[in-house]
Amino acid sequence: MLGIVAAVLFFVAFLINAADLSTNDVFSSTNVMLLGLMALALHAAGVGTGLARRR
Repeated sequence: MLGIVAAVLFFVAFLINAADLSTNDVFSSTNVMLLGLMALALHAAGVGTGLARRR
């Protein structure tokens, strides 16, 4: 699930950069890209997979 979120965030960052939209500092293409990288890192670390069962 976090991999899909990362892909969507990368696409949004690409659109902001390609369309040369003037956004505020919070939603700049770099910040959106960094959020995508964070989601991708969490996905690679296995966060949110739900496969671990505890006894």
